[in-house]
Amino acid sequence: MPDWFRNAMQQRLDEIISHSDVGMELRQARDEEQEAFASLYGGMDAIQFTKYMAWEDRHLYRRALENERLYMEGVKDGARLAAALMADRSEEE
Repeated sequence: MPDWFRNAMQQRLDEIISHSDVGMELRQARDEEQEAFASLYGGMDAIQFTKYMAWEDRHLYRRALENERLYMEGVKDGARLAAALMADRSEEE
């Protein structure tokens, strides 16, 4: 992989990571999530809570599988893009 490409990818990754946990929109979404969570569990009895937790575990597991698949597709797309860019660059030289 050419150094220019590796450096560009690393800079973009650093930028994304540095901005991933800041910003008003993210803070607001986190606050709203916490409020919803508190209101959800406030009126549940132990049986309802147990059933909900079982459902939530299954739901989150399914979402994790979906996210993993989407991530892997993105990795594959990125690898194809990198290979195409390197091939084009090789042909120019």
